Amino acid sequence: MHLDRWLDIKKKIIDGYELLHQGIEKDPEIRQETEVLEFNGPAGKMRLEWITRPKVLSKKTNYSNRIGGEINVDYVYSEDEQTHTLKVYNWNEARDDWQEIDSANFT
Repeated sequence: MHLDRWLDIKKKIIDGYELLHQGIEKDPEIRQETEVLEFNGPAGKMRLEWITRPKVLSKKTNYSNRIGGEINVDYVYSEDEQTHTLKVYNWNEARDDWQEIDSANFT
């Protein structure tokens, strides 16, 4: 999904539904920024997360072939390219937690 489409969805939610929470969560360790919208929608309490992080250029796994050896994964991130991900959650009353909605259900 592109940034302009996210901005359209965000505007429609803010204008059309009761907004419960809006904020930005940052994780400097993995250089990730998550914009969160929680609202009362047609399917009940919902949460949208727009995740922005640097594009992974390469991944290198360091390990030894000894039993009990340690495994390290080193990532190389792009300085100028970013990836965006949209995750949609629905509030599950029985589990008292957010449950991710599978994107295959959207048509």
